[in-house]
This record gives sequence, C-alpha cells and structure tokens, in this order.
Amino acid sequence: MKLLHLIFLLSIACVATAAPDDPAPGNALAPGLNFNVSAAEVTTGDHLTVQLDLREPVSIAFDGYVCYLAPDGTVYSATIAKGKGGSSSIRFVRGLRRFVSHHGPVSTVPLHVKLIDLTIPQNLARGAYRFVAACVPSGGALPMMSGEVTVTVRWYLERDVDVPMRDGALLRANVWRQAPSGRFPVLIFRTPYSKDEGDPDNERTFQHAVDRGYAMVIQDVRGRYMSEGEYTPYRNEGKDGYDTIEWAAAQPWSDGNVGTFGLSYPGAVQWLAAVESPPHLKAMVPAMCFSTIRQCIYFGGVFETAWSSWVYVDMTPDTRVRRGLPGPKTVDKAKAEYNRIGVDTFQGWLPQLSLPYLTDTAQYYYDWLSNQPYDTYWDWGNLENKYDRVHAAVLNISGWYDEAYGTQGATTNYLGLLAARAGQEDPRTKLLIGPWIHGVDATASETSGDRYFGPAAVINYDDVVLSWLDYYVRGINNWVPMAKAVNVYVMGDNKWRRENYWPLRATRATSVYLSSGTLDLVQPPGDGASSCIADPANPVRDDYGTNFGATDLRALRERSDVLTFETGPLGQDVEVTGPITAEIYLSSSAPDCDLYTILLDVAPDGTAYNLMGPGNAVLRASCRSGKPDRELLSPGQVVKLTLDRMRNGNTFKKGHRLRLCCTASWFPIYSRNLQTGELENASSVTQPATITIHHSEQYRSRLILPVVPRRR
Repeated sequence: MKLLHLIFLLSIACVATAAPDDPAPGNALAPGLNFNVSAAEVTTGDHLTVQLDLREPVSIAFDGYVCYLAPDGTVYSATIAKGKGGSSSIRFVRGLRRFVSHHGPVSTVPLHVKLIDLTIPQNLARGAYRFVAACVPSGGALPMMSGEVTVTVRWYLERDVDVPMRDGALLRANVWRQAPSGRFPVLIFRTPYSKDEGDPDNERTFQHAVDRGYAMVIQDVRGRYMSEGEYTPYRNEGKDGYDTIEWAAAQPWSDGNVGTFGLSYPGAVQWLAAVESPPHLKAMVPAMCFSTIRQCIYFGGVFETAWSSWVYVDMTPDTRVRRGLPGPKTVDKAKAEYNRIGVDTFQGWLPQLSLPYLTDTAQYYYDWLSNQPYDTYWDWGNLENKYDRVHAAVLNISGWYDEAYGTQGATTNYLGLLAARAGQEDPRTKLLIGPWIHGVDATASETSGDRYFGPAAVINYDDVVLSWLDYYVRGINNWVPMAKAVNVYVMGDNKWRRENYWPLRATRATSVYLSSGTLDLVQPPGDGASSCIADPANPVRDDYGTNFGATDLRALRERSDVLTFETGPLGQDVEVTGPITAEIYLSSSAPDCDLYTILLDVAPDGTAYNLMGPGNAVLRASCRSGKPDRELLSPGQVVKLTLDRMRNGNTFKKGHRLRLCCTASWFPIYSRNLQTGELENASSVTQPATITIHHSEQYRSRLILPVVPRRR
C-alpha cells in the first residue's frame, strides 16, 4: 500500500472516531486501539513514555502499522529488531513499514506494547509528533480499528519570570531556552500586547530563535498584563528596556550577549532602550517604527485620530481588568463596541478633549492632544539627536505602504547611524524596504492592498532577522556582511535594488512643476493659481483603506475640494526611488489649513494607485516651521510649504501618468483642521475656506523627484 494512501485512510478513520474534547493525554480514537502517553506536552529533560494498548480482540488475520509523523513531515515506522540471544526491541525507522504482517487473530486482551521510554534530549527536533496505529485486514484497504495521539515537544519554558526595574517595579517575562541548564545568547521581545498573546507570526519567530540556540525573553511592558506599574505608551520603555537587557545578560542561563527584535511598538521599544546605551546590547532589528515620536502621534503637525482605535481596542481592555472598571475587557469585545459607537464618532469628536470614552482608562490620550507636536513635551521620544548613544548593530526594516512613521523612520534612523559612525570600517547598519504594509505577515505577501508585486516581494522574515542577530550577537559567519547596505523594492518593475547608498547615488533630482491641472518639467510662463473650497464639515474621506496598501483613488479627482495635477502619458519607463519633496506655495482665506499631497500612479485604464500612506504627505500650515509656537496665516499671505517626508520606490511604466492630488483633509484617519485658527482639541467650530495653490514664475510650486536614469 502506498504511503500517502495509508496516511489518508488513517486520517479518515481517526477523524471519524476522534473525541476532540477528551482531556486525557492519551486520546483513544477507536475503542479497541489506544495510545497511552505520559504527557501530551514535554520539554528537554522530561521523561516520556508512549504505550500502545489493544483493548478489543481481533478475530481475523491482520497487518499492523505503528508510525509517527515528525514535525518536518517525515514518517517513521515501528519495527521489531532482533538482538543477541533472541532478545527483541522496538525501534523506529524512516519510511512506512509494517509492525506486524499477516498476524493471526488475537483473543487475549488487553495487550500492551511499550513503544517509547526516554528522557527528552536537547537535540530532539521541536514540534508536534503525530503517532498513528492501525489494524488492517490482511489484503484489505480500510483499517478495522485505528488510534492516534499527538505529543508536542517544546523547548524549556519558564513563565512569569520576575524582572526587577530600578524603581522596584517587577516586569514579567516568559523565558524559552533549549534546556534548563547551560548558557545561551539572549534575544528580547518586549510588547504591550501580552507575552501570552500567541500571535502566530511572533510565536514562529520565537521558536525559530530557540531552535538556533538562543534564550528567548518575551516580556510584558510596564503596566500591561502580568507586569507591574502604570502604563503610558512608549514613555518608560527606555529605562525599562535598558534594565531588562542588563538583567538578561546577568542571568545564569545567559552568556552575556543580548539582541532584540520586534515590529511596530516592539520595534520602537528597542530604539528607546538603545539610546540609553545598555552595555550588553550587541544587535537589534527594529522594524516599522519611528525616528521621532513627533512624527508618530502627529504627522506634519496633524494628529492621527486613528490612535483612538488603537487605544480603545488594544490598550483599554487590559486596563479595565487591572482596575476593575466596567466596559469591554477583551480586544474582541472592545472592537465590537468601538464599531458600535462608530469610527466617525470616535475620530471625529469635537472638541477632542471632551471625548468621553477614554477618560477612565487612557489619560495619556488626552495628554497627547494637549501637547502640540513640537512642544518640549515630546523631547523624550526623539531619536534623531541621539544616534551617537547607540552602540548596537541595527537592521532597519520598513515598507513603502507601512504606517506613516515607518518609512521615514527607517531611512532617517539609517542615515543618522551612518553619520554617527562615519569612518568605521563596518558601520553595522543596513536598510531594507519592501512594498509592504505594516506587519510581519505583510513581508510574506505578494500584494499590498490591491496592487500585485509578485513572488520577489516576499522575504523570509525570520531568517532575515535571526541571521542579522546570528552575525552580530553570536559571531556566526553568514550572508549578512556580503549583503548590500541598501535593499529597496522598486514597485512597477517588481524587483529589488541592492545598493551601497541611500539616497541612491544614481538619482537625479528632477523638478516637476505644477500648472493649471498639469505637471510639467518646465515652469510655464506667467502667473497662475488653482483654488478650491475646503469645508471641514464635509471632509475628503478615506473610505479606501490607504493605510492598508495600494487602492484605486481615481475618484479623488472628481471632488471639487481636490486640486489635481498630472503629467501626460509617459513616453518611457521612469523610475522614482528615494526621498520625494513637494514645495507648494499656498494661501488661504482662513488662518490655518492642512495640505495633503497624494501621489498616484495612473495606468492607461484609469486605475490610480497611491504610492504610500497619506501621513507621509501632510503638513499643517501653522506648523510649517516645526517650532513650538504656531504661525497662523494672514488673509492673502502666500507661504511655502515643504513636505519632505515622502519616500518611495516606483517605476511609472510607459503610458502611465503621475498624478498629484492636493486636498485639505483626509478623514477619519487624520484630524480635521477647523480652519478658524483654533485647535480642534478645544473647539468644535469649523468654517469653509478658499485654498489657493500658486504656480507661477514667482511661486514655483513643484515636486522634486529622485529619478533614476535608465540605460538605453
């Protein structure tokens, strides 16, 4: 009988007779044939026994099969091995073999066969071992009785380990390692989402790290889940991260070499700890995180009201549990309640400081609203003046469709480290940007939103992260030193650019000037201006999902409050890879307004894909200088707005167009400018305003594109 045929038959029999709610470690899948195991889950040093029990007579001749499927899918079969003096023993061999062949009827039951009796060694592959057995009538096909049990072999785990902080608070961590004894290099993952969350992407990386020989520390940050203290997002992660790193280095199971990794919040905590200069931190992989908190909570001076969703759904349930407060106490229930209340209600509430839904659980949200983006309040979260304090090797990862802070953060952090390490033979930092949205799972996807990028877009996230750490934490020679310093994906061409410099050395800064509805390489002569009326009470809505990748935004140009400029059909492919700047001369009838510069790749069929999230391309006029005090506009005053946080890698194919859509709002993700001069945190009064973009010989509004010349 062929292997797949037998496994298929066994699977049918086992599924048909399984008792999934059976709490016993040895779950009988048929009344007559039963596995009895000492434990359903074991780790290094545990003793494991596996016994097969035949409990019912067999009245006809049969073939018996006993096998297990290893975690890698390999089948091993039990066989009877003859020893000296006529003794016999059971051993498992690769492949499918009969345990007994043409065995006669069995009347004496129960019959017990001990298959395994061992202490779990450290070098045993981890994962699920599926044991299956079947009695098949000699010459028959379907088994007349079968049984199955799964034994999971895991690495050694200590739960809720106390990690003392300098102020006496105890943060708690789970610690995985290959064995209770021995010394291991340590990797740390710190999270506000619960160390016991069970996220499959993170759990996979944790297990792969331990497979490679690391001790893996997964910790609840201060004030979250099992850890003591009060939670304020990001605020305590520097000192707490430092203390955790140095604690890990001093443990008896540690060899003193420590690395960190994580994405989003677990990425940011690495940076905040690294600028505290922990001596034992050798390397880190902070993915999809910021370079300054000022361009994370706010963007270009505009508050991201979508933070209310993160706070209410992901943060407040645990706070309610800890404080015994009413309201949803799980993420799923909080999400349902958030949706019931309504996104527009939450994110459009005016004045923002009167929002009632977070007052008992998240005072920090109101602190964010009360402190404008360039106040000194935010100094603690600025990395951009602290790169000389970071001594670890850093791999910077982001995606073109990442959250708005991600791409700007990765490139800024990379350049900052290079400057701080100028002259070093190995600056110990590299840059990796794919066509991805936010999240580990995105790095394994061939699409972002509605745009397809092909198999080349996929990376093995675990191997990239752990290989970087292998090289700089453990000193294992691998591909890391041979990799180019800059690895960015070029959308449109759907291929990687592997370069030595960012911005790319080959790029040519190319100005594209705004005119009446057009984008031109040459500034048209004469005066010109384009105007629209923007009304905060009827904002441009992001009902498209632009925070989740590319989407068709062709409908934007149909709105009367959106000013559109575009090129003609391109006569050849044009690659734009690098930092993009928009210099826009603007006036308004109101004391303040916001400007979004949405860049689109327009195909011949009219499909108009955004190239990035809108948070990369927004600036509040009153925040144009980046200073604590706002600078309001005077009627008719023309000001220059420089939007310089856009980053991209895209080839506009022959026949495509580049379109620029300028708008004054992007609701509900971003807060609406009231256009009265008052802040939306304290006022609910709005007014329409005429917004004018000037494009003339005097006011040369333009895009500055990093064009990569093509070989002919």
